[in-house]
Amino acid sequence: MRHRTAWQALGQNPLKVLGSSWPWRSLAYLLSGVVSGSVITVVLVLMLAAGLVGLVVLVGAVVLVGVVLSGVAVTRFERWRLRLVDLDPVPDPHRAPERPGLVGWVRTRLLEPATWRELGFTAVSATALWWMDLLVLCFALGLPISVMTSPIDDPGAWPLVIVGLCLLAAAPYTITAWAGARAAVTRLMLAPRDSELGRELTDVRASRARLVDAFDAERRRIERDLHDGAQQRLVSLNVLLGLARLDAEPDSPLAGQLAQAQEQVTLAVEELRELSRGVHPKALTDQGLEAAVGNLAARSALPVTVDIRLPHRMPVSVETTAYFVIAEALTNAVKHSRAVRVEVHARLHTDVLTLTVVDDGVGGAEHRAGNGSGLIGLADRVAAADGRLRLSSPPGGPTSLHVELPCR
Repeated sequence: MRHRTAWQALGQNPLKVLGSSWPWRSLAYLLSGVVSGSVITVVLVLMLAAGLVGLVVLVGAVVLVGVVLSGVAVTRFERWRLRLVDLDPVPDPHRAPERPGLVGWVRTRLLEPATWRELGFTAVSATALWWMDLLVLCFALGLPISVMTSPIDDPGAWPLVIVGLCLLAAAPYTITAWAGARAAVTRLMLAPRDSELGRELTDVRASRARLVDAFDAERRRIERDLHDGAQQRLVSLNVLLGLARLDAEPDSPLAGQLAQAQEQVTLAVEELRELSRGVHPKALTDQGLEAAVGNLAARSALPVTVDIRLPHRMPVSVETTAYFVIAEALTNAVKHSRAVRVEVHARLHTDVLTLTVVDDGVGGAEHRAGNGSGLIGLADRVAAADGRLRLSSPPGGPTSLHVELPCR
């Protein structure tokens, strides 16, 4: 599994952390933070002093406006630098200027909440963050080196070399942990707020939810039409063929043809029943998620342990999404993972439905995401329900699919 942040990388095997690029990326992140932070602090202090002194001739007002807008440039650099330890880019919260030209740009930026939040981040960075970066580097690297070089003046203190080596071995974890925490704080402060993304984001989310609901409603209608229409007619035809066989002479050609026709109709009914289950299972509508997943497990080619305990029925959209997540996970386990067994768990925590599907197969599911495994479509469906999907599938297994779906 490819980790997206330094903080996530710490969750893997400690030896794998040492062998990865994350400690070096984290070191570069902190070193660049110390250098840029010290430079920015000096420049801002000089600009602030010049602006206050220049107020007597009104020129200082322009300099002070530059101090306010400095956060825009500083945080743009911070977003670029953040990619060292967080591979997901932070969107720019600023909107396009309402008027062309420098005056229009300055006016728009001064009226944006994001500009003042970025100024606050710049102040915090100048007064605290880069100092903490320096402190962590001194503790993680400076202290071990200082301890290791102590025997130079006192040969009898050679055991301190061993102590220093032990401290130095822990340095990659200390540096990566602080870099991950600092990056999380930076992302929290610089990420756009929903109000800054505008009504477009709200409209897109609402439109996406309406499309999902309409799609699910259409699936239910098709399933109902298949079950109440074509399937019932085929069942009636099967009964009529059975009655015709009773009227035909035993062992006659007509009786044989009727038997073959009845067999084909029976197969058609079973295929239609499977098709209707794939479109939208009737058990899900009538009995809920637990019964529908139980039917899935009973038809699965692998032994499936189902542990679903829900206090009440979930909203229709949540149940539908959860069902197809589990169905796709079982299909992947059968087709790709070479698993021996699968476990399905579901619980309701406050207003969030939590699903976990685990198989003991060969793993590597994320490498098959674009090769017809259905994982991309699954992730899109979960995202459309404002849910979260996490996949852990290291080579050699096991594969664990964890999904959280809000029920509000």
